[in-house]
Amino acid sequence: MFSEIFSILAPVFVCVGIGYGWSKSGRAFDTPMVTTIVTYFATPSLVFYALSKVELDTSMLWDMGIAALAANVAFAVIGGIILAIFGLPQRAFLQALTWPNVGNVGLPLCLLAFGDEGLALAVAFFTVYVVLQLTVGVAFVSGSFTPKSLIKMPIIPATILASLFLFTDLTVPEWLFNTTKLVGDLTIPLMLFTLGVSLASLQVGSLKTAFGLSVLRLGMGFGVGVGLAYILGLSGPAAGVVILQCAMPAAVFCYLFAQLYDQRPQEVAGLVIVSTFMGFVALPALLWYVL
Repeated sequence: MFSEIFSILAPVFVCVGIGYGWSKSGRAFDTPMVTTIVTYFATPSLVFYALSKVELDTSMLWDMGIAALAANVAFAVIGGIILAIFGLPQRAFLQALTWPNVGNVGLPLCLLAFGDEGLALAVAFFTVYVVLQLTVGVAFVSGSFTPKSLIKMPIIPATILASLFLFTDLTVPEWLFNTTKLVGDLTIPLMLFTLGVSLASLQVGSLKTAFGLSVLRLGMGFGVGVGLAYILGLSGPAAGVVILQCAMPAAVFCYLFAQLYDQRPQEVAGLVIVSTFMGFVALPALLWYVL
């Protein structure tokens, strides 16, 4: 079991470490360019090829979407109550409690732990989550929402197109599958490199608050994930994917949104860093549980 867990964690740690070391060495890393490539090309391609030819009962993919939506609501309610009890600002911290890092860390872990089946299930969970984060999440932090934000999300047409092939007898053209797989396979390594670069540039703020909220993010995530797997009757890779995705640390995007809309960015950065560190420490035990 130890060697299996190590084989899952090693690629993640190495890729994040490369990004971290690259940044700390003073070398240039064009984060906006890489983020644009991942957002507009790599991720939609990954979503398409992972979903369009997956050999799974489509009800399992629906379960992933339901689990993602339910987890989002549960995190928002629990996090909102805790923040209200301790008098902490909702717009600054609730997003970091509600939006785990289901992309940069969650996708590679699910792929390495459960193979192509795990990746397809994780992508379904991720797709629902990222749409919620980039619409409801941004609207909450910024205080405003525009329907145009949906139009600018290429992951939505990629999901619709993949569903067309998934729910019909249409065959994905070989050239289209090969192209989207080639481009989509950029997603996970670029996400991990960027995570390492981002962690190297963040500054910890208000360590006491960051530690307390990090414990809440990880503990709440694990508890909700286990609860949802039980309620939805999930088992095997499906249950493992839901638990892993829910138990991820706070997403780096939370810091970016806090910085953009001036919602205590340094304190949110502290929460992202501390929860990521604690999450990595807890990963062996988490993987042991889901495997």
